[in-house]
Amino acid sequence: MECVHFLEQTEIKESIHSEFSRHKLMIMNVLPHADIQHVGSTAIPYSITKGDLDIQVRVWKKDFEKAVEMLSTLYDVNEGSTETSFFKAFQDDTLVIPVGVQLTVIDSELDIFWKIRDTLLTNDELRVEYDNLKRTFEGKSMEAYREAKDEFLERVLAAFKWNI
Repeated sequence: MECVHFLEQTEIKESIHSEFSRHKLMIMNVLPHADIQHVGSTAIPYSITKGDLDIQVRVWKKDFEKAVEMLSTLYDVNEGSTETSFFKAFQDDTLVIPVGVQLTVIDSELDIFWKIRDTLLTNDELRVEYDNLKRTFEGKSMEAYREAKDEFLERVLAAFKWNI
């Protein structure tokens, strides 16, 4: 069983920001018209994190297949993730700070990562609730954590009436 562990973002803040800048530049070199967003807990000050970097790459539908091709030259496909005609996930777990890249078609149903980030950035009460949820799963099943996290994030999106 894979267990989940969290740390204070302050422990890796500088590294995360430099890694995001480095990956953004790499992605911009192959997808110059993409909207590249730092998402996930490391994009939200004071949040606790698993210590990975999440990036959302947003493209128009007409550019999706080309984006899949180009991101495949930079990252491994995340075989355990959802894959649709408007979403594909990539990863590189070999780095000191593991990276997850979520490629989405702009305005598609999974174009939600930046919405979650923006909601948590503007609502400290929700951020604290999310951190408390994480703390309850420290050292426990990653699968169980992901299920609880998904339920929480769906509730956040619904409460703030984002179209999902």
